[in-house]
Amino acid sequence: MDGRDLLADRYELRGVLGRGGMAEVHDGWDTRLHRPVAIKLLYPAFTSDADMRRRFEEEARAAAGLNHPNIVSVHDSGEHDGSPFIVMERLPGRTLQDEIETGPMPPARVRSMLHDVLGALGCAHAAGIVHRDIKPGNVLIAPNSGAMKVADFGIAKTAGSALTATGQIIGTMAYMSPERVAGAPASVADDLYAVGVIGYEALTGRRPFPHENPAALLHAILDAPPPPIGVVRPDIDSALAATIDRAMARDASQRFTSAEHMRAALMGAPSMTGPAPAAAPRPATKILAEPLAPSANYFVAPAPRRRPMSRERKLLIAAAGFVALVVAGLALALDPSSTTQPPQQVSTSTPAQPPPPPPTTTAAPLPPPVPVFEQPKPPKPPKKGGPGNGNGRGNGNGKKGD
Repeated sequence: MDGRDLLADRYELRGVLGRGGMAEVHDGWDTRLHRPVAIKLLYPAFTSDADMRRRFEEEARAAAGLNHPNIVSVHDSGEHDGSPFIVMERLPGRTLQDEIETGPMPPARVRSMLHDVLGALGCAHAAGIVHRDIKPGNVLIAPNSGAMKVADFGIAKTAGSALTATGQIIGTMAYMSPERVAGAPASVADDLYAVGVIGYEALTGRRPFPHENPAALLHAILDAPPPPIGVVRPDIDSALAATIDRAMARDASQRFTSAEHMRAALMGAPSMTGPAPAAAPRPATKILAEPLAPSANYFVAPAPRRRPMSRERKLLIAAAGFVALVVAGLALALDPSSTTQPPQQVSTSTPAQPPPPPPTTTAAPLPPPVPVFEQPKPPKPPKKGGPGNGNGRGNGNGKKGD
């Protein structure tokens, strides 16, 4: 082949394998090492855009720095006739999309696939790279081992590159999180949400959001989540079902925080399965079988101090008592059925006795009561030898000796 038709005088371009948001991928051949390669070329419309070129080159260098068995390797990068390119590992095997199209996958196969994809994303995220386009078509199957390899890191990573020049979101909407389709920038959480979506699709044989109309698809992602995977595939184990459901949770705070976190849940780690950890519950109140023994170390709270009664309050209470006493006295004085005797004080230690009934008009007046402290005095004896009216023997006017 003539050198002028070779990319960078080394790589032969063949047919197109796929197209992305900012580049297309060609089948290629490395004439120097005699091996198949995949070559990604930036779209001609972006070659004159300095910002897009810079992003493509930065992302190429970032992807080339990833070294993981579940990531498609990057061999070379450069520029040819003003068009930047990336040379990658070429896998002649099928993609995950090809395998899903044959029907629902066995749970064990899905678990193995998710394990590989999460391993690749864990490596990328640790390097500060967000893939932004996780989908079955970007997961390649190694021809001999059957292992999964994540490809197409070319549109990944750089902040500010989430939108193209035409205002379209880079990536595939059917695998985007609700926050992403609402306009939020791509994040680690979005990659993990997409992993949950491809796991759901692999187990059911169809996308959880199969709408072709963009408006209907957007509505479904935002407001109409699919049924839990355990309802559609009741034969799968609880750890696999819980991992996929949690990855696709509507509430972003309930999803996984890292690829390692999701991978541990997939393997059935008890601390990772189920909903996102909530606040620690309040410990149960303990009931003692018997009172604790006295101890000098116990803290006894002081009794609450009573607020002393103010002088104004004391005067108010005294005035109220005086008014009540005056009102009671007036009521008794104006009552025609009451006696003239003053009210007797009633002891607070014994029940009060009812007052005596009023005297009738026909009854004779009673003599005045004799006070208990007045006793009748005995009569004085007569004086001896003195004049008198009698001597005690009936002769009141007689004289002595008569």
